[in-house]
Amino acid sequence: MGRTSDAKEKILTAAHSLIEQRGYTALGVAEICKAAGVPKGSFYYFFESKEALALAVIDQQWEIQRSDWTRVLRDNAEPLQRLRRLLEETEADLREGQQSCGTVSGCMFGNLTLELSNQTRPIRERLQEVFDAQLKMVDDVIAEARERGEVSVHDTREAARSIVAQLEGQVLFAKLYNNTRHLEALWENCQSLLSVSRTDTAPASS
Repeated sequence: MGRTSDAKEKILTAAHSLIEQRGYTALGVAEICKAAGVPKGSFYYFFESKEALALAVIDQQWEIQRSDWTRVLRDNAEPLQRLRRLLEETEADLREGQQSCGTVSGCMFGNLTLELSNQTRPIRERLQEVFDAQLKMVDDVIAEARERGEVSVHDTREAARSIVAQLEGQVLFAKLYNNTRHLEALWENCQSLLSVSRTDTAPASS
């Protein structure tokens, strides 16, 4: 009983929700299994430890987010339109989450970085891989915008790092104050970081 793919998905779903609400450290395996509605034995059938489960949750979340980022950042719109749409979709997702549960959950990757980056090496390294992948995707867009003469940056990789840091920082403030209005300045701030040379960068229609 419970040792099925359905049980594994239930554990992942419960862990994802609990980590978003309460973080990783305070959670116990018994609590996760209770929330998932599966016996404790099922947990250890699929995951050798709580850390292994956290890694699986990170991978699952990144698979979803990477699909969204790829859809937005690699479509046929102009590069700055794509970047702006990414920021606006992030804001919309967080606002929707707040309306659903009453709080701004923030970014799981950012939350876990703050909580665990100095405590568990495997999780730190997995989070580094996620952020490196994000940087590469944003870097590609900025490099394209530079080729078109739309931004004035010398190092597109560092510019991408600044954009991702701006996004994470504003999301952190939105979570801290439980107010998505902190995200409204994202695009304006990013234009300044990139020294955008043109202003007609309204998001392309979906």
